[in-house]
Amino acid sequence: MTPEDAVLSTAGHVLDAGDIMTDPDILRTYSVDRSIGAAVGEPFAAVFPRTVEQVSAILASAHSQRVPVVPRGAGSGLTGGSNAIDGSLIVCLERMRDVRRVDVTNGYVETEPGIFNTELREHVARHGLWYAPDPASKDYCSIGGNVNTNAGGLCCVKYGVTRDAVLGLEVVLADGRITRVGRRTVKGVAGYDLAGLFVGSEGTLGIVTMARLRLRPIPPRAITAVALFDSVSDAGRAVESIMVAATPSMLELLDRTTMRAVEEWRPCGLPVDAGAMLIAQSDLPGESGIAEAEMVLRACEAAGATEAYRAEDAEQSELLLGARRMAIVALEAKGDWLLDDVALPRSALAEAVTEIESIAERRDVLIGTFGHAGDGNLHPTIVTPRGDVDAAARAMLAFDDILAVALRHGGTVTGEHGIGLLKRRALADELDEVARDLHTTVKQALDPRGILNPGKSLPLW
Repeated sequence: MTPEDAVLSTAGHVLDAGDIMTDPDILRTYSVDRSIGAAVGEPFAAVFPRTVEQVSAILASAHSQRVPVVPRGAGSGLTGGSNAIDGSLIVCLERMRDVRRVDVTNGYVETEPGIFNTELREHVARHGLWYAPDPASKDYCSIGGNVNTNAGGLCCVKYGVTRDAVLGLEVVLADGRITRVGRRTVKGVAGYDLAGLFVGSEGTLGIVTMARLRLRPIPPRAITAVALFDSVSDAGRAVESIMVAATPSMLELLDRTTMRAVEEWRPCGLPVDAGAMLIAQSDLPGESGIAEAEMVLRACEAAGATEAYRAEDAEQSELLLGARRMAIVALEAKGDWLLDDVALPRSALAEAVTEIESIAERRDVLIGTFGHAGDGNLHPTIVTPRGDVDAAARAMLAFDDILAVALRHGGTVTGEHGIGLLKRRALADELDEVARDLHTTVKQALDPRGILNPGKSLPLW
């Protein structure tokens, strides 16, 4: 019996027949995420466990047979983190979707990983509570994927990223052992922060089968402030001033290229002649929210905004936020696309976005820059004509140029999408030699046979 047959035999004992997939045509669907340019291998099967015990049995078998395992959620990732490798078993968590518990008094939810972000937010809202992290892909990204990439979102400038919401995790280790790490309390420093270690590890250290997530009261309806600028660098300088004076619940940037793409894809009245637009929100109650919004507008005017105003009503606010959330799909509609994800100190934002514009010109590609400006997290998206091989090569060069800009300004090569396959070499550039060694040591300690998502996330040098 081959190692693959042995693992499938175990899967056959613990899973229903419909939860095991070996059809090559269907496997292709589960072999890739949404990224462009990352390598894709051929798995021998995909399994769809429904319980933690099933995950445990499958991993124990894969560990004993030294069969590589690629964990997968909804497949919405953008760095190749859940792409299959040759000879791998895909362990897809999309059928583990139950919300196990909502604890209103202590302010947390315990959920399985397959539920979509929006579904969880709607579920806890029925209890009068709010889950803050809200990626732009919230309607089709899973909570498990959010945990594994430490996803952010539009509200993270005030409320933090996924790691800030994780109180505890249930994790199946590479050898099949099940552990619970973290806590139920708001405070707690007993032992190492193992829950924090697994957040953002992209399935290379264990498979998350339950997340205990911090909840908050539902905030008041936010007040939206909008500012237009002649240049994206002016908008960057405004961000610096805003974040010194206020803590908006949202502060988003769209450059001219992005606004024009959105208008072409789904017209909504965006000012396409402006160089950049900032969208800010304050969710402080009553007059405090109005005062904070006005503070944001004054900072924008001082930075050279050509127009600055508060949204007239909730409908206009939703229209503006909808335009921001459409940025990726609008740019995708223009051709082949490669989305970058870097984070910079806010003091370097204005200079960095100017350099990104220069990269577009030098590499002869279209780059639309948008992102979570309040925390310096930009998503420059490179667009080239469909099927143009030469342009695709230039796009990859531009992609690496943008990573270099982030590092040169003291930033990081990924703010919220992870390393996956696309950024392993850039991660090695960001980490010093000792830090690279620590990454390898941690991986070897938790996955000594290297079966969990091999070739992903770790620095390549």
